[in-house]
Amino acid sequence: MVRETGSAPNQADTVTFWRGLWSEPVNHSEGPRTEVVAVRTTYFKRLRVCRMSSSSVNVKFRWGLTTSDPEQQPVLFVGQASHLNTLTWQDVRCKLEPRVTEEVWKRGLSVVTAAEACELWPRGASLAALPARRSRHAAPSRAHALSKIVRAAQRTSAAEEYIVLVCRKRDVLASAVGIARAVPQYSARSACAPLGTPPSPQPPPHRDLNVEILLVADEKREGDSDDEGVGPLEPVLMEQTLTDEELGTVQRIADMTRLAARITDTPANIMHVQAFIEEACKLAKELDIPEPTIIQGEELRERGMGGIYGVGKAASRPPALVSLSYKAPGATQSVAWVGKGIVYDTGGLSIKARSSMVGMKGDCGGAAAVLGAFAAMVRERPTVDLHAVLCLAENAVGPDSTRPDDIHQLYSGRTVEINNTDAEGRLVLSDGVVYAQRDLKADTIVDIATLTGAQGTATGKYHAGVLSNCAALERRCVRAGLRSGELAHALPFAPELHFTEFSSVVADMKNSVADRNNAQPSCAGLFILAHLGFDFRGAWLHIDMAAPAHSGERATGYGVALLNVLFGAHTNSRLLRALAPGALND
Repeated sequence: MVRETGSAPNQADTVTFWRGLWSEPVNHSEGPRTEVVAVRTTYFKRLRVCRMSSSSVNVKFRWGLTTSDPEQQPVLFVGQASHLNTLTWQDVRCKLEPRVTEEVWKRGLSVVTAAEACELWPRGASLAALPARRSRHAAPSRAHALSKIVRAAQRTSAAEEYIVLVCRKRDVLASAVGIARAVPQYSARSACAPLGTPPSPQPPPHRDLNVEILLVADEKREGDSDDEGVGPLEPVLMEQTLTDEELGTVQRIADMTRLAARITDTPANIMHVQAFIEEACKLAKELDIPEPTIIQGEELRERGMGGIYGVGKAASRPPALVSLSYKAPGATQSVAWVGKGIVYDTGGLSIKARSSMVGMKGDCGGAAAVLGAFAAMVRERPTVDLHAVLCLAENAVGPDSTRPDDIHQLYSGRTVEINNTDAEGRLVLSDGVVYAQRDLKADTIVDIATLTGAQGTATGKYHAGVLSNCAALERRCVRAGLRSGELAHALPFAPELHFTEFSSVVADMKNSVADRNNAQPSCAGLFILAHLGFDFRGAWLHIDMAAPAHSGERATGYGVALLNVLFGAHTNSRLLRALAPGALND
């Protein structure tokens, strides 16, 4: 018997449905009770979401299936419908027996279509299909839809839970990161009880979320765009196996995505500048690299870093520039990633409105992404010198706050008239990129930041806006976004048309545009490049990820996978080299 619902039921209907399901007589001639398949649409919206603190969830990836019982260890099968239909009963019975029969499995496959889901065993075994169609500016992995499905499907308090991911090898990294970001680490809940009930005296139990991967053949299927935009594929990506080394790459990038999201989610009374520095020092020790270089407080002013110092000098904890470095044996190229780390942004004296200040703990998402991406890539033994530069400050209000009309001299030597203290990210990043060029001798510099609210208007909630003085690097970044699932779209690069927005009669430039209707995200990036110099001979890339850095009230860890895939050609990782859209000298 197949019981279908055209739309998600309300809570009362759900209770009635399940009571009826278990109380109605069973005709054993029609098969056991597991013949009941409850079809649910719209990504499990009405499935009960786990109330457990996700800080206790351990996410692990493996290739192939193990034996488990859905009654004790719930399982979700997820993939494109065409991929799910390649699975035979023999492939999956180890995850479903004795609760689910072959007939139920086949009926489930027959009713699951794109963006729909069905339950094979109540609260224990489910099928979910990713969207079938995909346009050329969306990721082939459908990782954004996957995150939503996984987030909604965490519905039990079982100590162990399984996801069976069915995908092509080219999509495995993007899909893994999509799953990882659906299971955030930070939580300050005293217990996992719902609101209005007494908290439990015991901490949440530990949970294991095991992601088991089944790879399907890589071939064009109905619904794929004629131009997938990912470029030619390496033979490695056509395989249907994953080596332990490749799984290690997937695990590390997924873990560091969760770390970046945890840092970004943590409020500034906990994740203040000093705590962020401690995170960097801890990672340096784990990576067995030299201790970070830390330039903090008055030393910033003394060394001429008026951007970082001016933004953070009013806060109770002094601002800092933190640099971590990995030196590759025999390296001939040097890469620096520079991240904006505003641990809280009140807007300064150009203070934000009440509603727009909420969530500004997330203004450190760029620095968190750089730290996570650096940690992941160092473990892949890069063949270039790699540097992570974290520009850390709290844009606070106090007696020492920078005022509109103040003029600061940045590390570049150029002077900036402050006409908006809420345009602070470009100030700290300008010091950071010049430090990368002058002190670290980097010839490729990437800055990444939650820089402008206008980015979301320009390129939307899912695509970061990217700007570069190098057309090849810009194209590779867009392609890396498609392959990593962390999407990017090019912004106009026209300094002669846009940089005049910063004209000042008393300084070299202002820090905020005169006309907000003239390509704001591009202008903000050009402000940073101006301090490197428009004649900078190296390659520079600016990534504004203000919108994709969060999904609802949670950080996404955006940037970790993108940077690793973008520079994957310069690692010893087999998977990253295959996914990389090219090398720096291509």
